[in-house]
Amino acid sequence: MLAACRKDCLTTLAVLSACLLASVPALGDTPPDRFSIGRAASAADIARWDIDIGPDGAGLPAGGATARQGEPVYTEKCAGCHGVDGRKGLDKLAGPLTDTRRKTVGNYWPYATTLFDYIRRAMPLAAPGSLTDTEVYGLTAYVLYLNTLVPVDQPMNAESLPEVAMPARDRFVSDDRRGGPEVR
Repeated sequence: MLAACRKDCLTTLAVLSACLLASVPALGDTPPDRFSIGRAASAADIARWDIDIGPDGAGLPAGGATARQGEPVYTEKCAGCHGVDGRKGLDKLAGPLTDTRRKTVGNYWPYATTLFDYIRRAMPLAAPGSLTDTEVYGLTAYVLYLNTLVPVDQPMNAESLPEVAMPARDRFVSDDRRGGPEVR
């Protein structure tokens, strides 16, 4: 009985292997130019995703807002997940700068521009990328305010945001490796 079952399994495996090999192009065949799925990315498609922000603020958009302007946006779009004061659950946005047990924006992130970049790309969780630049500036200012890093009425914009001194900036080492897997 076991021998017959083994023979059936080997036969099935041989048939499946033959079908798979028949569907794969032979060595030397040129792959197709198109796979009949999707479409080529347009310049506008690429521009929507080419929005990275450097530590020095390179790439920050025009506009700006204060924490006071960001608070109602936070209440409406963020407090459900992050809590009314940014301290909900284990993944906290804000906390005492002296408490390094939990990595918060204030005690761990090296650059305020990283906060802007992250909010702009990934928040809110249910609709990432849906916030306006003004909302992102306001939310960035508000989270920095919750971490006691900026006053409530300090404008956050392309000039002022890179100037925010994050307490953890000196805890990070720039990665200056070039051309390979060098590790310091």
